[in-house]
Amino acid sequence: MSATTYSATTRDWIQAARPHTWPNAFAPVLAGTGAALYQNSGKFFPFFLALIVSWALVIGVNYANDYSDGIRGTDDERTGPTRLTASKLARPADVKKAAFISFGVAGVAGLILALLSAWWLILVGAVCLAGAWFYTGGKNPYGYKGLGEVAIFIFFGLIAVLGTEFTQAGAISEVGIGLAISVGAMSSAVNLTNNIRDIATDKPAGKRTLAVILGDSASRKLYTVLLTIPYIVTFVVGILAFPATWIAFISGYWTLKALHRVNSGARGRQLVTVLALTGRAMALWSGLMFIALALA
Repeated sequence: MSATTYSATTRDWIQAARPHTWPNAFAPVLAGTGAALYQNSGKFFPFFLALIVSWALVIGVNYANDYSDGIRGTDDERTGPTRLTASKLARPADVKKAAFISFGVAGVAGLILALLSAWWLILVGAVCLAGAWFYTGGKNPYGYKGLGEVAIFIFFGLIAVLGTEFTQAGAISEVGIGLAISVGAMSSAVNLTNNIRDIATDKPAGKRTLAVILGDSASRKLYTVLLTIPYIVTFVVGILAFPATWIAFISGYWTLKALHRVNSGARGRQLVTVLALTGRAMALWSGLMFIALALA
């Protein structure tokens, strides 16, 4: 029996880091900084550190998922981005190492950020790192119990946005809470799209994602609700804070395209396009909110 030849290229490693999910990292930091600027307290260095923490966590989660799903065999029949472990392009140990290196980068940047703002954020960071690994890692991953979207809403919505705002302004605001709910909803929609695509393979593999539990039709309806939330918040923030935030409605172009495809029954690789559209809408929405609140 010949030994397995691992041939992952740099492009394969980048694709396995799933760039289409990176807006999940950028959006909460932009939104949180916008909320801090609205309090006249934007600070560049905490913004930079928060961006490193969030980006490194997203990449770490993606590599951890690649490793954990790969060794369990739940990635054997998948469409979408490159899977290093399941495709035997890289040693499972190397993929796991890449995940923990990413978590280490997030941890170091988070530690510095906590020391500059509040020591108890170290505990919050530890919870975030544990959540990133046990999403699909360990003996009882919560991502296999329908809690993935809930965790993403909390970690990449509430904690990421409000944490970013707090480390720059020293307090959180009603505007920040609204933005945190919005980004959390959009981030969850990104993950839900991925899980809708994989219902056919996750279900027989024993991976009970929220999409598997709800079923295809209900999951698509939930996706619609999640992408509607940010625009309700945009309208309210415009009334209560600063009407210029309504420029964020421009991102609705990409949102409507994504909603149309999901509610028209897009499947398989068509949903990979929806992932990109959803991420684009989230990045644009948060960027426009950032600009408007900075002007405010």
